[in-house]
Amino acid sequence: MKNSVSKKVLAVVSQGCAANFGEGEKIARLFEKDYQVYFSFPKNKEVDVFVLNVCTVKGNSKAIKLLKEATQFSKNSKIIITGCAPKDLKKEIEELNYPVEFSSLKDLESKLKVKEENTFRESPYRGIVNLETGCLDGCTYCSTKLVKGSLKSYSPYAILEQIQSLVADGCKEIQLTGQDTGCYGFDFKDGHVKNLPQLLQLILTKVPGDYRIRLGMGNPRHIKNYLDELLETMQDPRIYKFIHLPVQSGSEAILKKMNRKHTAQDYIELSNAFYRHFNLFTLSTDMIVGFPGETEKDFLDTLHILKETKPTVCNITRFVPRPYTKAFSMEGQIPNHIKHQRSKILSETFQEIAQNNHKNWIGEREWVVIEKRGYRKGTFIARNQAYRPVAIQSLSPLKTGDKLKVQITHGETFALIGEIIPS
Repeated sequence: MKNSVSKKVLAVVSQGCAANFGEGEKIARLFEKDYQVYFSFPKNKEVDVFVLNVCTVKGNSKAIKLLKEATQFSKNSKIIITGCAPKDLKKEIEELNYPVEFSSLKDLESKLKVKEENTFRESPYRGIVNLETGCLDGCTYCSTKLVKGSLKSYSPYAILEQIQSLVADGCKEIQLTGQDTGCYGFDFKDGHVKNLPQLLQLILTKVPGDYRIRLGMGNPRHIKNYLDELLETMQDPRIYKFIHLPVQSGSEAILKKMNRKHTAQDYIELSNAFYRHFNLFTLSTDMIVGFPGETEKDFLDTLHILKETKPTVCNITRFVPRPYTKAFSMEGQIPNHIKHQRSKILSETFQEIAQNNHKNWIGEREWVVIEKRGYRKGTFIARNQAYRPVAIQSLSPLKTGDKLKVQITHGETFALIGEIIPS
């Protein structure tokens, strides 16, 4: 991080998904020339400007909490709010009488130009690359679509230049992200890159080096249209053997109410295809419980699909009605105590599945890359070829980006445990 005592201090604080954090890094690059930029609340520093890149997918409470923290941290700071900030958040903030300015990445980019080769970012190890903004779906519960709008894919050659710069700058992990990477390129009328596998092939051909790509969330209804092409492309060792396929519900009736446009069977077939093609693969998914009208049978269908597909990562969310979405006023709203009961059952089942999945890794010898220091003294967290976190203990210091060989000794619910194999 480039610091200068003469520069004013600006903090870009992001919440939510990888796409939001990617946009947060873009915002930081816009200001980095003129400000001393931080990605969190800096210690022993007065902040002149806060850019709060908020997430309101699960309600406004976390965004409001972040706003209050910023105002208490530096009482005279200018505060800009961006990210997923729908109408109801703006209204709530106005009622609280906070002096803030609302903006967007697009607005900030139009005011402050920055060259693509600028690689300023939060982590020297990881580069987050947004492929697009918006999506092609209209899920009845989603407030993000209200803010981000329809799909706008970024130029494959602009993406390529950004990745080339990041890898040249020492990045070991490239995260490709967006509201839905599965529909990348579907809005292009011309050009030979019109979907995610074709973009990946361009990157892999044009960007040599020792790095790995992690794919962001892709909706099943899009992924199934080019599954074979994606499976073939993912054979490249530079792509993590990881896929994020959000099913949201195992009930066909609830999926229709959600306007998801894929079936539970689509998700099952996709999951099976990835498991067949890759040994020790990481399947990630999302599930919502307590959607309006969800019966006990609907919930049991979701529980069944969790047990059948055995994901190692599962984001379980209790439905939150978001103003201005169709689901907000749907009949059959589920009481909170039932949502809590169902999410508890799903969470407990998932944790057992994840722990069993990790048993399959025990005894494996593999190369991993150090991501960061662990919470416990003398520990480090690395990533393996399937993007699983591997906790390692080392008496000698390890650096972010170091590559070393380990043997997996056992697994916990959310991580593998490895021992370094002496060279």
